[in-house]
Amino acid sequence: MSSTAPDTAPSGHIPGTRRPPVPSGIPSRALLDGLRRAAPALAAFVSVHVAGLLFLAVWAHRRGHGVWPMLATEWDSRWYLGIAEHGYAHELGVAFDHNNLAFFPLYPLLVKAVAVVTPGSRAGTGLGIAVLASLVAAWGVFAVGERLAGRQAGILLTTLWAALPVSLVQWMGYTESLFTLFAAWTLYAVLDERWLWAAAGACLAGLTRPTGIAVAAAVSVAALLSLRRRFSGRALAAALLAPAGWCGYLGWVGLRLGRWDGYFAVQRMWHNELDGGHETLRRLRQLFGQVSRPELFLIVVTLTMLVSVVLFALSVWDRQPLPLLVFTGVLLVIVLCSGGVYFPRARFLLPGFPLLLPVAVHLSRASRRYRALVLATAVAGSAYCGAYMLLVWPSAP
Repeated sequence: MSSTAPDTAPSGHIPGTRRPPVPSGIPSRALLDGLRRAAPALAAFVSVHVAGLLFLAVWAHRRGHGVWPMLATEWDSRWYLGIAEHGYAHELGVAFDHNNLAFFPLYPLLVKAVAVVTPGSRAGTGLGIAVLASLVAAWGVFAVGERLAGRQAGILLTTLWAALPVSLVQWMGYTESLFTLFAAWTLYAVLDERWLWAAAGACLAGLTRPTGIAVAAAVSVAALLSLRRRFSGRALAAALLAPAGWCGYLGWVGLRLGRWDGYFAVQRMWHNELDGGHETLRRLRQLFGQVSRPELFLIVVTLTMLVSVVLFALSVWDRQPLPLLVFTGVLLVIVLCSGGVYFPRARFLLPGFPLLLPVAVHLSRASRRYRALVLATAVAGSAYCGAYMLLVWPSAP
């Protein structure tokens, strides 16, 4: 951020970043110190989600619904569990509901591997992985926020990320938590110019979600630009290896289906192609032009997208480090220019936590009263939207 970071950076660092205090000694000591600094942020993250779950449980009880199936076995969770159980389809087929190749492999592979050595069902394993990943992701979100704007801003950034309107997905059998884990720690590694760690994180992100290409782009662009200051074999390797996970899965799908455009053919079957934003604009005109009251969840999705665009502009104005801008910029382009289904787009933007950094910095400078009011409103809104998303909205989150 321009107002909190130095104009010039120490040797070996990307301008616009600051180093958090790192203790000397063995790595485990540094790890424990980092966890100690992140403890308030993690406590806030858990508190926000527990509040949301309690609200969901009360509402679900009144409607006669069980909470467990909604969190662990419905919608996309069912697809991932199916992949963990039976593997991927061998042919394109004629209907999207028989083709699971649109779903990236790392999460279902983890579910399958961990379920072998843990008791309980694969659904329980998948939910456990998602919750654990969300905690490590929250730590990464805090670490990035602390590095760029200080500890208080890092805590607020983590709290705001936990209180997004559809953040309940972070504790469901979905991939958003795992993807944000890799995105956050990869961006942190890029800010510290730990290029091989960044490349590894980008590869794992690319095996987790289609938007993993946004993480790869952030690493590759930052690594290539660093070569202008001085040559580094590690930076060059990172720039080349960062997209390997994403490209590897697309290549594997092509080989499995026997056609070079296999993955894109799968996406066309799911009606999910980039169209330059035509479908997004059509849905916006439809939503704002209809006479009857629009569906609440679609309003939430629309506002999330529009606010995200504004926050990206603020991030550019605040001169966030380029890797963060590349990540959120590519993520926004993919979501806004998609011709696919409209209603999951707020969920697709969940990993874009750097967009919240301008708000976190603003709140860190505000009065305690104002800060408490904003956070309480965000937490209450998140709890209501999450429960509404699962109990009232008739389709997938």
